[in-house]
Amino acid sequence: MKLSVIIVNYNVKYFLEQCLYSVIKASKNVDAEIFVIDNNSTDGSKDYLGSCFPSVRFIWHQSNMGFGKANNFVLKETSGDYVLFLNPDTIIPEDCFEKCLSFFKTTENCGALGVRMFDGSGKFLKESKRSFPSPLTSFFKLAGLSALFPVSKLFARYYAGHLPADKNNEVDVLAGAFMMLSKNAIEKVKGFDEDYFMYGEDIDLSYRIQQSGLKNYYFSETTIIHFKGESTQKESFHYITQFYDAMKMFVSKHYKEKKVTFYSMKTAIGLSRLMATAVLFFKRSLRFTPGINAPVNTAVMAGQQDFDKIIHLIRHSEKDIIIKGRIAIDKNDTGVCLVHKDDMAGAIKKYNFSQLIFCEGEIDFKKIITIVGQLQGKMNFLFHAKNSKSIVGSNSKNKRGFFIAEA
Repeated sequence: MKLSVIIVNYNVKYFLEQCLYSVIKASKNVDAEIFVIDNNSTDGSKDYLGSCFPSVRFIWHQSNMGFGKANNFVLKETSGDYVLFLNPDTIIPEDCFEKCLSFFKTTENCGALGVRMFDGSGKFLKESKRSFPSPLTSFFKLAGLSALFPVSKLFARYYAGHLPADKNNEVDVLAGAFMMLSKNAIEKVKGFDEDYFMYGEDIDLSYRIQQSGLKNYYFSETTIIHFKGESTQKESFHYITQFYDAMKMFVSKHYKEKKVTFYSMKTAIGLSRLMATAVLFFKRSLRFTPGINAPVNTAVMAGQQDFDKIIHLIRHSEKDIIIKGRIAIDKNDTGVCLVHKDDMAGAIKKYNFSQLIFCEGEIDFKKIITIVGQLQGKMNFLFHAKNSKSIVGSNSKNKRGFFIAEA
């Protein structure tokens, strides 16, 4: 077995459905096994997904073990030369696994690899590459200097801003949303530290991989979608508590012998936590009661047959979605359509649509992700994998996304 994929699910069945379709396609030319461990979801994940993916091994746990413990629970069952820890709220391109495995083979001492990530709106996720926390790094981020000087090696160190997003580089910290490890690294670090429940596990694991003498790499030659808001509810006091408690745990575990760094980091974490709480409180105090959602002008990028299926599925949407028409994928398509996909730039203005639904099938996941990056900031995006029964999307990395599914 070349690759073992482990996905931890908790109440995101529709996003996981899209994820699994993309993972299965990426596994086509790779000897891979796919595990999904469910942390006692209450959204009907078992009934919805259990029989849809016969090639996937599902493990339905009776309690919420947390992220790290659930991954470790499956880890002992894997037999791959490499292990991928993957979030369920992700979509990956068809050649992702082949490219990552090739990089491992040609890169000496590579223990772990992370990839370039976009959120659901096509925005680059800066946490794709990060540095280990330090007093100065934390201060520069807290003071806003990292935002003012986003490519500075000194001020923007938190997100390794000095390293180009389109270049491969050795980095300190990889994101747990997509973290591929060699068997050598797994044998040395023994998986995640189970004392962390949900946040901080990836920083801790990245640190221990480096301490073992191996290297972490940011690999820019493949890009995935990570909706993020499904697994990280940043705009909540619960998130603030869990995240900063995890940071305190990391500092206490790894920096305690360095007294100055230890106490400086504890102070920085306390200040950051206080500021995050104040900002969230301020945001909520200004929040108005939302009015009725305005209709959303939407185009669908699909072949005619898939377009007809989407129209049927849209009827189950709670939001008022107006379908303006179809974007053709094949230039020889003779059906009724607005424009061909290569003429999107002019079509956006001409037809005044602000949302695009991608139907994977005639167009593959890799091309969809490329178009999302090209149109970033111009509209909202929704995603539908061929043969799936849902449509998903997310316009913010801080909030839960949106889905359409048959009742």
